[in-house]
Amino acid sequence: MMDGSIVPWLVTGIPLLGALLCLAVWSNPGRLKASAVLVSIVSLGANVGLSGSLPTLPEGLLLLYLLPIAAGVSLLGQPLHRDHRPSWIMTVVFLGLGLGVLTNPNLAGRIFLLALFGSLIVLLYRHHTALWPISWWGIGTYGFGALCVGISVVASPPLSAITTLLACAILLPLMPFHNGYLTALTRLPGSLPTFIVLLLPAVGLHGVATVIPTVPETVAWIVGLSALAGSLYGAIKALAQSRVRLLLAYGSLSFFSMLWWFITATKTATVHVVVFVGAVGLVTSGLLLAWQVIRTRYGDDVDPQAISGLAFTMPRYAVLLSLLALAAMGLPPFGVYAGFMGLLLTSSLSSSVGVFVLLIAWLTASWYIMQMVQQLLFGARRSDLRYTDLLRTELAALLIVVLVLLALGVAPPKLFGPQKTAPSSSATVESTAWNT
Repeated sequence: MMDGSIVPWLVTGIPLLGALLCLAVWSNPGRLKASAVLVSIVSLGANVGLSGSLPTLPEGLLLLYLLPIAAGVSLLGQPLHRDHRPSWIMTVVFLGLGLGVLTNPNLAGRIFLLALFGSLIVLLYRHHTALWPISWWGIGTYGFGALCVGISVVASPPLSAITTLLACAILLPLMPFHNGYLTALTRLPGSLPTFIVLLLPAVGLHGVATVIPTVPETVAWIVGLSALAGSLYGAIKALAQSRVRLLLAYGSLSFFSMLWWFITATKTATVHVVVFVGAVGLVTSGLLLAWQVIRTRYGDDVDPQAISGLAFTMPRYAVLLSLLALAAMGLPPFGVYAGFMGLLLTSSLSSSVGVFVLLIAWLTASWYIMQMVQQLLFGARRSDLRYTDLLRTELAALLIVVLVLLALGVAPPKLFGPQKTAPSSSATVESTAWNT
C-alpha cells in the first residue's frame, strides 16, 4: 500500500498539474475543454484508486468522488467559446484546491483553503457586468473568511473552533454570512458557478465535521437559531426572484440552512449529512447547467417569463429538466430525498418547532421549483423563438447529473460513510489536526 502521507499530495497534484498542462493547448478552445474534462476523469479515477490509502476523513470519501464528477459535468455542459477558457482552467484549479483542503487535515489544508478564498476574491473583483455589478459585500465576506482561517491557525480553543466555524459558515452558506456564496453563483464566469455550488459546501462541511464536537453549546444554539431563520429567509427570497440564478442561489441557501440545524442539534456529521450536501449541491449544479442551455440560445439577460413551450419543442431538455426538478423538490428516489429523510429518521430531535419550520421551507422550495419549470416547459410556443434541443455535450452533462442523483437516492447509505467508526475522543484529535 502506498505511503499515506504521499497520497493526499497526489490527489491534490493531479488537477493542479492538469491545469498547467491544459495551458499548452490554450490556443485551441476545443482541445482545451476536452483536456480539462479528461483531467477531471483522471482525478476521479485516482481518487477511487487511492481511497484505501487516504487518511480517515470525518465525513467519509463520498465528496472526493463527487467533486471530480461535478467539475467534469460543469466543463462538459458549457458552450465551446474562447471567452470560457479562463473559467475552464480555474475549474480544474479549484478542483485541486478543494481536494487539497479535504485530504490535508493540517497546516497544508489551511494553506489550500486560504488559496481558495484568495482566488475567489480576485475572480469576483475582475468579473462583473452591467447585469451583475461588482458586489463588495461578497468580496468582503470571503476576505473575512480568510481572516478567520488565519486566526484559527494561531489561536487556541475555543477561539480557534469558533473562527473555523465562521469560515465554514461562509463556505457552507449560513445567514448572515451567505453574501459570498450568492455573489459567486451569480458573478463568476463560465463553468465556475456550476462547480463551486458543490465545491464550497463540501469544503465547508469538512470543516464543520471536524470542529463541531468542540464548539461550545451556546455557540451551537446560536448557529441553530440562525439556521432556522436562514431556511425560511432563503425560501421566501427565492419566491421573490425573477432571475433564475438568484432563485437557485437562495433556494440552495435554504436547503443548506436546514442542514446546519441538524448538525448543531446533533453535534455530529452523519452519512446522511454528506449525502444531503452532495445531492443539494449536485442538483443545483444541474439546474444551473439547464439554465445555461437557455442562456446559450437566447442570451444572458433573457427573461425566464419570455420562454415557454419547451416541452413540445425541446423534448430531451424537457425530460431531463423535469427529472432535475423532481430531485430538487426532494421527491424519491433521488438523493435530496434520501439525505433529508435520513436526517429526520436518524436524528434525536427535541424541537418540534424546528422540524415544523424546516417542513414549511421544504414546501416553499417545492413551490418555486415547480413554478420555474412549469413556466419554461409549458405554455404557448412562440413563433419568434428558435428552438434547438440539447447538444450531445449538454445532454451528457445533464444525464450524468440525473444518474448520480439517482444513485445517491437508491444506494445503501453505508457505502457513503466514513472509512471507519472512530471513538468520540478521535473527534478531538481530528479537530486539533484541523487547527494545527
